[in-house]
Amino acid sequence: MTELLRPIEITRPPAIEFGAGLVGAVGRWAAAQGITRCLVVADAFNAARIELLGLPGEVTVFGEVKPEPDIPNLERALALAERAKPDLVVGFGGGSAMDLAKLVAVLPGSGQAIHDVVGAERVAGRSTALAQVPTTSGTGSEAGTRALVTDPATRNKLAIQSRHMLADLAVVDPDLTLTVPSAVTAATGVDALAHCAEAFTSRRAHPLIDLYALEGIRLVGRYLARAVADGSDREARAGLSVASLYGGFCLGPVNTTAGHAVAYPLGTRHHVAHGLACAVIFPHTLAFNAPAVPEKTALILAALGLRAASDEGAVLAAAHGFCARLGIEMRLSRLGVPEDDLGTMAEEAHAIRRLLDNNPRDLSRDRILAIYRAAL
Repeated sequence: MTELLRPIEITRPPAIEFGAGLVGAVGRWAAAQGITRCLVVADAFNAARIELLGLPGEVTVFGEVKPEPDIPNLERALALAERAKPDLVVGFGGGSAMDLAKLVAVLPGSGQAIHDVVGAERVAGRSTALAQVPTTSGTGSEAGTRALVTDPATRNKLAIQSRHMLADLAVVDPDLTLTVPSAVTAATGVDALAHCAEAFTSRRAHPLIDLYALEGIRLVGRYLARAVADGSDREARAGLSVASLYGGFCLGPVNTTAGHAVAYPLGTRHHVAHGLACAVIFPHTLAFNAPAVPEKTALILAALGLRAASDEGAVLAAAHGFCARLGIEMRLSRLGVPEDDLGTMAEEAHAIRRLLDNNPRDLSRDRILAIYRAAL
């Protein structure tokens, strides 16, 4: 079967507003919908600037979102939602805040607990409106139907996917990212790049998504270094916001592959921020997959402004250099990952079949371990 004959479903928020200074569109939309009770799900930094949203009526804030949210973090947010009984839930922050907002919008009052909805389309429904406002350029979660939360009992990520978690409104205001530090800008930018590159090379790749994937990669290549060098560069910030959104478009119908599977244990076991984990792993999995998708790999490098290549060694050197020049720490040992845990991490990564089964090249447990060792 050719890619053109592969069935695909594309689901997007009914309304996406994009533009500098548009953050207040959330409040205007909420007022027009007759919303009177709002719950904002945010990290501590964004919880302190919710007035930018201009929300009407009674506003309750859950401002305790963790960088790698786990079930206890979710349960605290759900308890607040049960008390506040909001008409509207707003995710305001990075992917962690937006993922928790999705779950907070569907679980309270449903009779379902988090483990009841793990997997695809197990959410019973939603009676609360949902708006998403990203403040970083990385996850593209504002456009998608997936949420990830860590189970501390297993130290694995639980993946929930449901059309009921699709936002009614996504407002992407690039000016909200002007305050993001350079190190976070670099790591989250490579996360957006990884979303696009992994979808572009996936076994489930599709021409309807390829155009977003490749353009997202081009935007990262054009603007990420600029935004890292000068956080006040509004054009660069806008370009990265588009790249992140395009990466989100890739996640729903295609999703990620080996890069994210190998990166996940870094966050769940050793609390490496998701974007940083993806950035460290990205060059290794891109290079590993190159022999299976040489033409697409060459296109990815060219889109990044690098010399086109499909040889594993050349691809690894080029992609690693791209990330290192952004100032990203590319050694796992410097990020607190101990060598004696690499084997367990490889076992856990190899078990993430929902991602690895769509990788263009079969990735064994031993090869994952070799990637960790090379990155150590």
